[in-house]
Amino acid sequence: VQLQASGGGLVQAGGSLRLSCAASGRTLSSGTVGWFRQAPGREREFVSAIRWSGGNTFYTDSVRGRFTISRDNAKMTVYLQMNSLTPEDTAVYYCAASGLRVITSNIKNVNAYNYWGQGTQVTVSS
Repeated sequence: VQLQASGGGLVQAGGSLRLSCAASGRTLSSGTVGWFRQAPGREREFVSAIRWSGGNTFYTDSVRGRFTISRDNAKMTVYLQMNSLTPEDTAVYYCAASGLRVITSNIKNVNAYNYWGQGTQVTVSS
């Protein structure tokens, strides 16, 4: 599976961005796609995930209510709509995928995902 992330940029606090993660190479119909982020000097952290089959969604507490993850089956693309952005959201955002369903208890584990896209920079100015 190849993943292509896009949509990052520079935005003022309170603004919005939509990230896209386009998948190709094989179907993810049984898998899970996640978004992670990594700020300078910090470990990569879970942001959100969606199971392709069933559409179950997951969010880390700090983004719940502000970010929305969704998928487009026909385009094999996952989106992360980010609203009410704050400087604390500044990071490189990575999309990742697992060809298999990731169980809930493992959804935030970077090691549960075996395909990774390149990162896209999100910078939120105050």
